[in-house]
Amino acid sequence: MLSPLKVARHRHTGSPHFLHSLLEPRALFEAALLPMSLPLLMQAPKGDGHPVLLLPGFMADENSLFVLKAFLQRKGYDVHTWGLGRNLGFRSKHASALPQKVRYLHHVTGRKVSLVGWSLGGVFSLYGAESTLDCVRSVITLGSPVSMDAQGSQSPAAVKALYRLVSHRMGSSAHAMAPRAKALREHRRLAIPTSCLYSLGDGVVPPQEATIDGDPALHENIRVPGSHIGLGFNGIVLSVVADRLAQPEGQWQPFAPKGLLAQVWRAMPRDLGN
Repeated sequence: MLSPLKVARHRHTGSPHFLHSLLEPRALFEAALLPMSLPLLMQAPKGDGHPVLLLPGFMADENSLFVLKAFLQRKGYDVHTWGLGRNLGFRSKHASALPQKVRYLHHVTGRKVSLVGWSLGGVFSLYGAESTLDCVRSVITLGSPVSMDAQGSQSPAAVKALYRLVSHRMGSSAHAMAPRAKALREHRRLAIPTSCLYSLGDGVVPPQEATIDGDPALHENIRVPGSHIGLGFNGIVLSVVADRLAQPEGQWQPFAPKGLLAQVWRAMPRDLGN
């Protein structure tokens, strides 16, 4: 039995609930509700100006990160996007260019970089951080398949078919079996603060894949409400990201909502908490 002090993956098994997958277009409704989150977003903590690198999800590009980028810029961060165009799955150019980007930002700013990856972008965040640990301050993933069991991805069949069509005929397993990626997604956790945000309503990445086992002194899983497609413009998610990024370097603590965010957290159903 796992120690209560150990961070553990969600106990869900199998694919996301079919209804959640079917209702992923509700992300449009979530986007329309974003203005209602303005009081929450205004109270989110200010940043200290350190560089933040944003990475898009599968089939998305930098434009999908517009809301997240604009919000974090207003909070005072030096925000960048990966500059590799549309995310079409794991490519060799990503494997070489991403660490170079992290090192470049660290060099020109003189400060460590935080990486925020949405969906597959979160996997790339961990992959890029793995070879640049001395340059990375923290990693935040949003509905990302950061863990993988022996049976492979449990994402819906349509998602896996699209990945085979666009990226590789063997699907995501072809890239998940790459030695470094395999180690990251099966057992090895980076010795840097890592926050994995996930939703039980995610219709693309099941919760057991979007969460990690780890050391509570460095790793955490934070459950949020919402769809997979809506994670990048979900007011609660944006507030949590701002909270995680605002922690002083070298003084990382597990998520403990404050102020209005704490009130929202307490108002949510109990099974949507940490």
